[in-house]
Amino acid sequence: QVQLVESGGGLVQAGGSLTLSCAASGRGFSIYTMGWFRQAPEKERDLVAAISRSGDMSYVGDSVVGRFTISRDNAKKTVYLHMNSLKPEDTAVYYCAATTIFDQTRALSPGAPYDYWGQGTQVTVSS
Repeated sequence: QVQLVESGGGLVQAGGSLTLSCAASGRGFSIYTMGWFRQAPEKERDLVAAISRSGDMSYVGDSVVGRFTISRDNAKKTVYLHMNSLKPEDTAVYYCAATTIFDQTRALSPGAPYDYWGQGTQVTVSS
C-alpha cells in the first residue's frame, strides 16, 4: 500500500508556471504507474498525465500537451507535474494517483483504474 500527498498548488496568473509534487510513503513506489488527474467544479475527474514505473514512458492529455510534463524520482518516491503556460481553464483540484496495473500500455491509458489517491491540491489560474 502507498500513501500519497500532493503539494505545490496555488494561485497563479495566466501564462505562469507551477510544479506540483506528490510524495509517496510506504513500500514499493517504483512498482506503481503514477498519474495526475484534475477535477474542475461540476466536471468529471480527468487524467492529465501519467508516467510508467521506470519513467521511460508517459502519457499527456491533449488539452495540456506541449504545456505540461510529468516526471518522477523513484529514489525520492516523488512524482512531479510541471505546468507551463497555464490557462484559466486549467483551474481545478489536482490529484496524484497510483495504479498497480502491470501492463504499461494499459496503465498509461486514460481509462485505466487507479488504486491509491492523494487528497488533492488546488490550482487556480487567474486571467
